[in-house]
Amino acid sequence: MKNIFTLLFLSIGLTAFSQQVESLETILTDKISIRALELYDHKVWYSGTDSKFGFVDLKDYKNQKQIKLAEEKLQFRTLGQNNTHFYAINIESPGLFFKIDKKDLKYQVVFKDTAKTAFYDALHFVNDKLAYTFSDADKDNVLKLAVFRDRKWSMLKNNVSLNEGEAAFAASNTNISSTKKYLWIATGGKASRILRMNLKDEKIEVFNTPFIQGESSQGMYSIDFFDDHFGIAAGGDYTKQDANINNIATTNDGGETWQIQASGQNAGYTTCVKIKPGSKGKEIVAVGDRHISYSSDFGKTWKKISDEKGFFVCQWIDGNKVVLAGNNKIAVMKLKF
Repeated sequence: MKNIFTLLFLSIGLTAFSQQVESLETILTDKISIRALELYDHKVWYSGTDSKFGFVDLKDYKNQKQIKLAEEKLQFRTLGQNNTHFYAINIESPGLFFKIDKKDLKYQVVFKDTAKTAFYDALHFVNDKLAYTFSDADKDNVLKLAVFRDRKWSMLKNNVSLNEGEAAFAASNTNISSTKKYLWIATGGKASRILRMNLKDEKIEVFNTPFIQGESSQGMYSIDFFDDHFGIAAGGDYTKQDANINNIATTNDGGETWQIQASGQNAGYTTCVKIKPGSKGKEIVAVGDRHISYSSDFGKTWKKISDEKGFFVCQWIDGNKVVLAGNNKIAVMKLKF
């Protein structure tokens, strides 16, 4: 009987983690660091260092184009889109809000943040007419938000106070997420909390988390939500890449409470986490500087499916392909189930 149960357990485990990498193909090689991706018109679009912005055609990898949005060597870690334009904001002051036409790639600066503390961590479009981006706070330590509404950007007043040493990470443009009802922002550093905005009235609630925190390098780096209730957060400590305690958590009540998952049993520091479309939150891919990992049980357990290094951001192309980008490259990973 013992052998039968052992075989049954092994069979269930193999079924739960039957996915593996069928192929991992590099489609762009360049001297660039990429931390933001968007998919549009069967192409993967990216922004990165040295003011670079461009695309690779996912139907024909040789079809590529890259432009520079400025003569200065700006660093872009944000990218968003609506039906007509892409938007990108550089880190560091002044924060320049670029608008890029999807048809001809003509661009212009449409908004500027000249505060010395300007450092925009992430940009997210809720829909074609509404977007939010947030920056490191000014000296008053109040959450700094900008909103895209009525085809223009403006600062959004709020009274959310951040704790001393609490900020956010411009790691993969994914520490912000939304559904039709809510927008969430994840902070990190000496405090790692979830800020939840009700999109109807733009009121913000703040929830504590059990995530690793306390040092400037610790906290949530990436979040993703399937619906108004289920979401996942991942991160850790970028100075201790192998540390894997309290660095993955899930919520089933829209971010009010969080449950630590796979503590001590995951691949470590993670910069981007993405729920597979159509999986209802069950299947999730995650990347870090030193791993690509996969969960098929709502983030409860994880399997490292690749030791490929240097990826910071990922995005699902379809049900079995993921595009990844990071240090000097973009790649497409095909999964076998």
